Amino acid sequence: MGKDSLLERYTDVLEASHRLGIHPESVRRIIRQGKLPAIRFSNKWLIERDVLEQFAAHYDPRPGQKATLL
Repeated sequence: MGKDSLLERYTDVLEASHRLGIHPESVRRIIRQGKLPAIRFSNKWLIERDVLEQFAAHYDPRPGQKATLL
């Protein structure tokens, strides 16, 4: 597996915030709360695209809505 294909499997917080329709800091909060699995690499959160799509399928950005991956 090449470096480029490995990096294509991941997205950053900014892209995830666009996909979920929320502020980037909200994505970071969801990651810190353990609701969205991510890895920290070089001071940057990386989220697997497949995991993000699973999370987005059940996520409702309205206040008070509780979404979890598990």
